[in-house]
Amino acid sequence: MAFSKDLRRLKIRKRIRGSVSGTEQRPRLSVFRSNKEIYAQIIDDVTGKTISAASSRDKDIASATGNKVEIAGLVGKALAEKAKKAGVETVSFDRGGYLYHGRVKSLADGAREAGLKF
Repeated sequence: MAFSKDLRRLKIRKRIRGSVSGTEQRPRLSVFRSNKEIYAQIIDDVTGKTISAASSRDKDIASATGNKVEIAGLVGKALAEKAKKAGVETVSFDRGGYLYHGRVKSLADGAREAGLKF
């Protein structure tokens, strides 16, 4: 029996999380993508704390114009700036079961442009 899209993504997500985890020196950048919005957060899995977060619903980003791929790039830049203020320079990227394509790739590229290393 074939998996639905959601079950397939959750299965891939579980497999990714088996190998990707965040530490204090190298936290995990986790991405969640809905049909309209995109959310990203930097997580220290050892302590279970979110270090910084950004989304397309933040006031400065929500007022920006552009398509969803461009907005995702802005979210990546905003997250990288918040992470730098928190003292984070390198992260491990957790794409959350989504393909590294489109909005997820744009978010990663935006974070790299703003100086985050992964």
